[in-house]
Amino acid sequence: QVQLVESGGGAVQAGEFLRLSCTASGRAFSTYAMAWFRQALGKEREFVARIGWGVDHISYADSVKGRFTITRDNARSTVYLQMNSLKPEDTAVYYCAARPLFAGLRSDVDSYDYWGPGTRVTVSS
Repeated sequence: QVQLVESGGGAVQAGEFLRLSCTASGRAFSTYAMAWFRQALGKEREFVARIGWGVDHISYADSVKGRFTITRDNARSTVYLQMNSLKPEDTAVYYCAARPLFAGLRSDVDSYDYWGPGTRVTVSS
């Protein structure tokens, strides 16, 4: 099992940036594919970005492509989401999620086994 805790959320103005972090504890972090999802008020949870072992296994939602960057530091058991040029529509609770790497890379909510409690991001215009 792995336990996940997100941090770095907050309230910013449109055009500003935030960096979210998700730190894992438990079994070997490097054996997990990691992803970020978000859920806006009244909407379903949606995929934002995912990362496998390395940079060749990164994928983004079209809505964040070119503005968000996902990275991971296996030595620190941490995955990051750098969010630049934030827009009001990025307002949501952001969740970190994990699934075993051997199970393949997926972008749907139901494929992830472990979730953090979330961190709130609010972007005002």
